[in-house]
Amino acid sequence: MNGEKTNEYFNAGTALAVGLIISSLILGWSYRGSKKGDEAITVTGSAKRRITSDLVVWSAGVSVQAPQLSDNIPRIKQYLLSKGIAEDQMTVSSITTTTLKRRDADGNESSEITGYSLSQQIEVKSNDVAKISQVAREATELINQGILIESSAPKYYYTKIGDLKVEMLGEAAKDAKERAEKIASSTGNSIGSVRSAKMGVLQITAADSTDVSDYGVYDTSTIDKDMTAVVNVSFAVD
Repeated sequence: MNGEKTNEYFNAGTALAVGLIISSLILGWSYRGSKKGDEAITVTGSAKRRITSDLVVWSAGVSVQAPQLSDNIPRIKQYLLSKGIAEDQMTVSSITTTTLKRRDADGNESSEITGYSLSQQIEVKSNDVAKISQVAREATELINQGILIESSAPKYYYTKIGDLKVEMLGEAAKDAKERAEKIASSTGNSIGSVRSAKMGVLQITAADSTDVSDYGVYDTSTIDKDMTAVVNVSFAVD
């Protein structure tokens, strides 16, 4: 029984060795038989820049419960104006109103109106990133004024991505060429013309982050970000 297993292993090993030899011969023939200049090398080049956001969008939800309808918008605007935010940088949504009704001992809603619940969103959009960031942190001061406000985290954007993208793709292509030249020279060859080039997705991540995505990353949570451009380039080998 052990002898049969040994023979099986031997036969399998022999078949694998023969297969590898045949594959090597085929690949060797394919390389030698190709015409000079048909060989190509494909490399990936990249470029990274540290960028600082130049646009911030901050929104806050305002809610009030009162026996009578009231409007806190003038007070909120005055607060923001006092912080140096221009009125044309504020966008106020319409008020959403919910009527509050009294409930009986069984928890059933009656027709008697006890008050109103009002909610509203205020959005601030500005290029003064530092100022709006500070105001967003200090917005809880409104609570001391009797205004219930729920502040969202500011979102930070960089508006010159289009211009910078072109420049960085050029740097990434240069990086790809340098990589290809090093690889080719290590085998005694040199690179020729570009066969093809494909741009990869942009990755805009938090500074020093290693996050990547097949569809690209666009971080809005931080002011300082890293922008990475990638290109795949195929060069002819001379």
